[in-house]
Amino acid sequence: MDLPRVQLVRQITPPSPIRDVAGAVRRQWLSSKTAKRIRPGMRIAVGCGSRGLANYLTLAKATVEALKELGAVPFVVAAMGSHGGATAAGQRELLAGYHIDEAHLGVPVVTDMDAENIGANSWGQPVWFDKNALAADGVVTVSRVKPHTDFRGTFESGVLKMLVIGFGKRHGADQVHSFGTRGLRDMIPESGKVILERTPFLGGLATLENANEETAHLEVLDRDDLYAREPELLVQASKMMGRLPFKGADVLVVGECGKNYSGAGMDPNVIGRMLIEATPEAETNDPRVVRLAVLDVSPECHGNATGIGLADITTTRALGSIDPVPFRMNNFTARSLWRSKLPFGFDTDREVLERCMETCWQPDYDQVKFCVIPNTLEVAEVWVSAPLAADMRGRPHLEFVGEPIALPFDATGNLIQEKLFPHSVRGRRVKAHAHA
Repeated sequence: MDLPRVQLVRQITPPSPIRDVAGAVRRQWLSSKTAKRIRPGMRIAVGCGSRGLANYLTLAKATVEALKELGAVPFVVAAMGSHGGATAAGQRELLAGYHIDEAHLGVPVVTDMDAENIGANSWGQPVWFDKNALAADGVVTVSRVKPHTDFRGTFESGVLKMLVIGFGKRHGADQVHSFGTRGLRDMIPESGKVILERTPFLGGLATLENANEETAHLEVLDRDDLYAREPELLVQASKMMGRLPFKGADVLVVGECGKNYSGAGMDPNVIGRMLIEATPEAETNDPRVVRLAVLDVSPECHGNATGIGLADITTTRALGSIDPVPFRMNNFTARSLWRSKLPFGFDTDREVLERCMETCWQPDYDQVKFCVIPNTLEVAEVWVSAPLAADMRGRPHLEFVGEPIALPFDATGNLIQEKLFPHSVRGRRVKAHAHA
């Protein structure tokens, strides 16, 4: 089969990134209402999670240094629910993958999984909180505010969710997810009220990223302002996040899935698929994709291929890279199983793409609207077929770069993704390995 030639399209999207992230973080902390709560000698737990925030090490290190400047004695606490197989070693490994470790931060990093029941919320359900953080004189967070992959609500991904699920460790994550999407949407705010009342939480650094996955806004949310301000930042983040610049496609090829790109492995806000049990797909979902493929599971997620079932077709190597221990732990804790049912697997990328073409309900292959992206986090650049490019022409903030090319395959029939996306996470990884 002749696969379509593809054209590079670049999204030019405001707002501009913050140039001096470390300086901005320092100014935010030192000028915040939260700074006035900190006294010399206070032991402050800094919550960090497993998502791949832009400039993550810079954000964490600048936070630690600002706390030291205020006279505090900071240490890092893993705040990521059941990730890393719900083990201390697994969570330490995940944080170290972002250089959130003693060597880079100069402070202890604590990943114990012990959590205490600090009371019941308005639903009568227990609220859990990390034992080490609870014993500190103060708790702050470093987290990204953005639309969640599973639900729509006043609070989605952000400071409050990290407090309830991240610091709740396995118990907190399991308890909230046991109610499905209504637990996430409706119970997190109720549990958060208990946390504000019964823990030493002081405030959190909220970071927002633009469509190029760059840090575009930073703000410290004091505990007194959290419930009023975080929903406003969520609206702002939704307008800023990267999305695919078209309404529909016959074939969407995602280079890699992984927890480092999205909590769902592939962000449903980007691919237009929610795939949640007993929940109909919204007719307004964009884009409307007929056939979706994913080629690899990123090594950064350590075998946790959560969300691979959002794809219809994948490779046998992607299926073979799954570690069943963290994969099962994360999915059974989250209570969301459909998204991780295993798709059809084929030995080569070319076979995957050909099967997508054959089954995408467009028998005229010259008219297939075809798109390739590196992952669902980095969508500033996409490669599209001529019919899809024709749909996109004339839209603002799009730049058509160069001429259409043939998809680059190696001798074994696998797509050379780093040629298409040299600046992606995978492209940088391959380059680093080549120079190692």
